[in-house]
Amino acid sequence: MSGKALIAGVAMVKFSKPGKSEMYDVMGARAAALALADAGVAYGEVQQAYAGYVYGNTCSGQTALYSVGMTRIPIFNVNNACASGSSAIYLARQAILGGQVDVALAVGFEQMAAGALSVDTDRTPITWRLDAAVEAIRGWDDNAPQAPQYFGSAGAEYLEKYGGTNELFAKVSVKARSHAARNPYALFTEPLTVDQVLQSTPIFGPLTKLMCCPPTCGAAATVLVSEAYARRHGLTRLVEIAGMSLVTDGNDSFESGSVANVVGAGVARTASRQAYEEAGIGPDDADLVELHDCFSSNEIIAYEALGLCPEGESARFIADGDNTYGGRIVTNPSGGLLSKGHPLGATGPAQIAELTWHLRGDAGARQVPDARIGLQHNVGLGGAGVVSVLKRA
Repeated sequence: MSGKALIAGVAMVKFSKPGKSEMYDVMGARAAALALADAGVAYGEVQQAYAGYVYGNTCSGQTALYSVGMTRIPIFNVNNACASGSSAIYLARQAILGGQVDVALAVGFEQMAAGALSVDTDRTPITWRLDAAVEAIRGWDDNAPQAPQYFGSAGAEYLEKYGGTNELFAKVSVKARSHAARNPYALFTEPLTVDQVLQSTPIFGPLTKLMCCPPTCGAAATVLVSEAYARRHGLTRLVEIAGMSLVTDGNDSFESGSVANVVGAGVARTASRQAYEEAGIGPDDADLVELHDCFSSNEIIAYEALGLCPEGESARFIADGDNTYGGRIVTNPSGGLLSKGHPLGATGPAQIAELTWHLRGDAGARQVPDARIGLQHNVGLGGAGVVSVLKRA
């Protein structure tokens, strides 16, 4: 691979609660059209497209993109759990770097139902290894919802190992809302206090309702171009994906005796190390990060897995204000999954859009000053983990 993969355009539609959104194909087409307009690139220039989603039928990508244009290009449908949208971007970037195409489009969308995530019950569950590992490490509650049980168990493990109370996780939720208040794309913007978070409905272990992201509907898209194409067409305001890694589970995910590894800490360590190496940076070089805070406990785990602070030092990291404006690295300036929402397939492209806006200087009231390097972290259990390094071009 040679050259650079450059982000020429991004877009997202504001996320919404289940039952309040447009249909997935309408949202997906709108996000794709907006990203193309942002790039100043016609759909006829796109040579390959990738569509990430979890809940949907085969060829949902075609159903969405045919409303943008029917140009006979290859359209690939990508399902990699909550990392589906990031996986679509990963493949689009590969096509650019491999010289196969000069313009690629990645779109992610999700039309979700209210309540806990649904799973097929007539076939081998994709999470049976996760279930077995959590049960072996901490036991299993058949009456508890699955995802909160994973991340609640990981949170309890963290507190037992390093000390502290679930006030640590509450502070993450409070910070998320304070950032979301500046973001017109965020779904939940009302300020929270630590007491409000702690006193909200208990969900599992140390987690309360306000420490959990809600089911959400939405779409986002990314247009990637080669250096040569950008030069020929005079494209400006570009952002480089300087490093990107997609990692799946190793034996340590299920055999290390750590629930944090079951929910992706080990995957994030490996992916971040690879992405940093490709980009030629370290975690201390980043100005901001959009990370996968599906539950407040996972933000704490991600701080350490990504190398933003040493193992066991998340409480100090937060107390010193190093995870917000004026600190070392602004974490989830968008409000994150906790406040912006988490439409599974759209989450990765929405993270990339947020980072791109900051690196361009287009993030408005939430702008991270002089942002030059951004990190993205997106986890899909079952499993896949993506870490990306974006640089101002």
